Amino acid sequence: MTTETQLVSFDESATRREEMHSTIEAWLDDLQSLVDEATASREFQEWLDVQSRFHDYSHRNTLLIKQQCPDATRVAGYRTWQSEFDRHVTEGEQAIWIWAPIIAKQCPNCGNSSSYHKQSDCEYDETPPAEWSKGFVGFRPAPVFDVSQTEGEELPELDTAAEGDADALFPALREAASEIDVSVSVVGPDNWAYGEATGICRQAPGDDQPTIELLDQDDPAALAGVLIHEYAHALLHIGVDDQAEQSKREVEAEDVAYLVGRHFGLDTSGSAFYLAAWNDDETDTLLERLGRISRTATEIVDTAVY
Repeated sequence: MTTETQLVSFDESATRREEMHSTIEAWLDDLQSLVDEATASREFQEWLDVQSRFHDYSHRNTLLIKQQCPDATRVAGYRTWQSEFDRHVTEGEQAIWIWAPIIAKQCPNCGNSSSYHKQSDCEYDETPPAEWSKGFVGFRPAPVFDVSQTEGEELPELDTAAEGDADALFPALREAASEIDVSVSVVGPDNWAYGEATGICRQAPGDDQPTIELLDQDDPAALAGVLIHEYAHALLHIGVDDQAEQSKREVEAEDVAYLVGRHFGLDTSGSAFYLAAWNDDETDTLLERLGRISRTATEIVDTAVY
């Protein structure tokens, strides 16, 4: 992993699938070997920034976007830019390749598409393939382009009036407690029993749901950030008894808070990423962590509607 991101491209169709997989694996290998280095933290933050702009994309796809076009803000397929936005991809622009789901008729028994079903050992023959229902059978490389690679009609303004408005965000986040299945209370300084902590998440034996308590503050942005962090704990940590794993997921919770805060326009300039806690993780474990971070952030974003 160098001090500057080395951009990649997947021009060769014959090797595209393999290279897309290997690019993600190489990035994770580098991150795993440099988890206690500033370079790794910077690379990780760059991924988080891309994920915050594409919160409904998978962590694998945002990693691919980061490695090809880290400044991307809005992507779509070639024809989608034409048909839905009256914009055209500028001549000579290079596609950004991501994974797109394949929906096809699939065997009710093995779940494979018709072609893979024929090659498998599955002996299901109760109904012909023409009568099978459609479902997800895999992924295929799909080309998309960033808005910066297109020209044409101006894009419609997105509804961003509430971005950065913590006065509106905190009530919306608190309202999301029922969707996330936690209880939230704000406690005044005189009744705060948790020392220097500004928030806690706990689940006592016999409780139906986790309980979050927040130290009351005058700054609604600070309250929102703490609540996001504690929501992440509620979604990621309840039932995790391993103390070593709990410390590692503390980093995950902070990353979720960064992602959600960035998405809603909160000031995240003071965030830091202490990846040394992950320094004994294998690359597969790191990929699982990225998946948990992105899925948890997406769940919170999707429930905090305001």
